[in-house]
Order: sequence, then C-alpha cells, then structure tokens
Amino acid sequence: MPEGVITVVLADDNLIVRMGVRGLLAREADLEIVAEASDHPELIAAAFAHEPQVVVSDIRMPPTFNREGIDAAKEIRKRNPGTGVVILSQYDDPEYAVSLLADGAAGYAYLLKDRLAEGDQLVDAIRAVAAGGTLLDPAIVDALVRPVQAGDDDLTADDQELLTWIAEGRPIKAIAVTRRTTPEAVSDAVEHLFLDLAKGASVGADSALRRLRLLHQAIVDREEQGETLSRLLPGGLAEKLRQDGRHIGESEELEVTVLMSDIRGYSSIAERITPTQLAAQLNEHRAAMNRAIIGASGTVMQFIGDAVMAVFGAPFPQPDHADRALEAALAMHRSQHELNRAWEGTGREEFLLGIGLSTGKAAAALLGSEERLEYTLVGDTVNLAQRLQEMARPGGQTILSEATWEGLSTRPEATRNEPELVKGRSAPVSTYRIEREIGSPA
Repeated sequence: MPEGVITVVLADDNLIVRMGVRGLLAREADLEIVAEASDHPELIAAAFAHEPQVVVSDIRMPPTFNREGIDAAKEIRKRNPGTGVVILSQYDDPEYAVSLLADGAAGYAYLLKDRLAEGDQLVDAIRAVAAGGTLLDPAIVDALVRPVQAGDDDLTADDQELLTWIAEGRPIKAIAVTRRTTPEAVSDAVEHLFLDLAKGASVGADSALRRLRLLHQAIVDREEQGETLSRLLPGGLAEKLRQDGRHIGESEELEVTVLMSDIRGYSSIAERITPTQLAAQLNEHRAAMNRAIIGASGTVMQFIGDAVMAVFGAPFPQPDHADRALEAALAMHRSQHELNRAWEGTGREEFLLGIGLSTGKAAAALLGSEERLEYTLVGDTVNLAQRLQEMARPGGQTILSEATWEGLSTRPEATRNEPELVKGRSAPVSTYRIEREIGSPA
C-alpha cells in the first residue's frame, strides 16, 4: 500500500450506491477501497480482515434492515478503536445520529446520501475521520437543534413555533417576551395546544399521536442531545444557536485567551507506527485534551492532525479567561503524562506537548457555506498563540504571551524569556515559560 493512502471498506446493500461511491473515491489519489460488503456479516468480516483506516457504511442493510451500519460501527471500533466510520443514510432523523455518537463523536461522520453529489462531502468526511475528526451533515445538526419539526397535521405556524419552544425547554416568561404578550396568555395558549393534541390522540389521529411522541422524546432526550451536539460543535455554541441563532459571515469581537497545542516530534512518530495505531493514539489523546479543556470551561474549536485549538471567553464572555486557559494547559500536560504512563509496555509512542497561550481581541464568526459551517476565531491573537506554541520546546512547556501573564489573577512560577521576534510581528514579543513537572499537581 503506497504511503499516505487511506484504506476504505465500503458497505451498502445497493450495488448502484456502491458503484457511485466507488466512482467518487476513485478520483482521489489518497483514498483506496480495499473491500466491499452488502450486509452486516460481510462488513464485519471485511473490516476485521483488512483493518481499514475508514469504514463507509449504510445504516440499514440485511439481515434485518434496521441499524446494521451503526451496530457494525460500534463492533468494529471496539476491536480497532482507530478505525474511522462514515455513515451514509437517507434518514435525517436525529435519533440515528445520537445513537451513533452516544459514546463520543471523534472518528465518526454522518452524511445524507441525497447530498453526496454536492461538493466533496464524502471525501472530506473520510479524511476527517481517518485523523480522528468528526463531520456531520448540516441537516442533522439542524434536526438536533430543533427536534420537533413541522409535520403533515393542521397545526398553525404559531402552534408549531410554540411546540418547538416547549420542546427546547424555553420558559413561559421568555416565550411571552418573544411574542410580546403576557405569561398568562402564553400559558393559556400552551394549555389549548395540549388539549387539541390530546383530543386528537384520543381519537387515534396519527398526526396528534406523532406530535405527542415527538414532544415527549424531545423533552426526555433534550439533555442527551444537547451533550451530543456540544461534542459536534464548539462548547456553548449549540446553546447560542438555540437562543439567538447566527448568520453565515456574522461576527462579534471578544476579549479571549486562545490555546494552541501540538505534539512534539509528531511527524517522526507517524513514520514509525502504522496509521491505524496512530489514529487510535490520537483518539485517546484528543479525548483527554477535550476533557481537560472542557473541565476549565473552555471551548474546543478544532482538532487538526496532532494540533488542538481552544478558546476561553467565547462564544460566551468569561472575565477570568486567562486563568481558565492556564488551568486547561496544565491539566492537558498532566492528562497526557497519565496517558503516556498507561501506554508504557504497549508499543505506543510517548506524546509530549507544546502549548501556547495568547490573550487579546479576536473576531468570532460562523464561516463557510450551508453545506459546511464552522465557528471560527480570526485575528492576531489567534496567530500569536500558534507562534508561541511553536516556541514551546522541548515537550512539557507552556508559553504565555505578556497579555496572558498580565491577565492572570494568580501567577505561577515561571521564567520570563528574552523578547523574541516571531513571524507576523515587527516588534519582539515578551513571553513567559512554565516548565512544571507534568506529573505533579497544579
């Protein structure tokens, strides 16, 4: 197998679909289908025999046409945790996405078949999950955010809107403010809506029964779906989308601290171990880094290869964002130290981190298109964090900008570096270096 090629096992009971996917992937030099399957047993056998980097599978296949693709994905990942999974489906029901991603989103993608011809979604998804990333069709994200959708019954637009707000858990007073009416009026409207649905259900009206089931499921699963969505989007952004929505290209300026981290000597490590082993290690590494960042109330912006980008102070302002960023950085070093100890004797390579922290203004925006949307930070603060991360050598170091250092409420033991020129800056940059023993308490 040529170096750098991503191996793929393709599963779908529809031969035409398999031919179409094969044609799409044949145009990409770095992707190769090593086996095909038409049902659950064939998929499991092919995945275990070839140990591909990625499995691309339909959801419903023989023998039961239920959720064979998702069940197979779970079984394959238990044996080979580094295998990425792309699920292709004609169903935009969020229940499938929640089921697929219940144990974490890293290394999973969920795409709708009828949109595969739009751009390079499938190719992007395969490359993303091969590196432990995630890609979700925007229609699924929309369904997760708004679990109660308009149907074929006779609800008015106002009733549908009210039902959706109830499913989202919006308080009566908040609905009243939005509708420019009184809480009493909203309460009456909710009561009448439920009475109408109940009457319909009592006479067996399918639409009313479906509405009540959807509402019940939305309320019961709201927390679970919220947690899942938060794993797919930067932390807090899902709630921000629910509350006020954002338009593509719309931005806001915030005072933030940006954290950039990567693994020292990663390219050399990648040369010494197989892609499957590397992906498995990256999955464990990313999960640990994610926990450390979220534990300090940070927002994980993205994972790119071995790099991690996080922000503190966005999407919601945090007055102590510098403190939280440093807390996360130290926790990341400790977590990776614990992982390295757990990997001893397993043939896995040790990962050592370099982390940069930069504080200042940044523009936060939803950028991209309807097919692919990202919550992104741009500005000099982001660029400086990247440069400081590059200065954090050898592994175990955390480099802070002067603005980050000044923003700390409690300053740890650190070394002030000599001012140094960095790319993109005309004047030397003052920084502070922390070289704590990474296995010790913070």
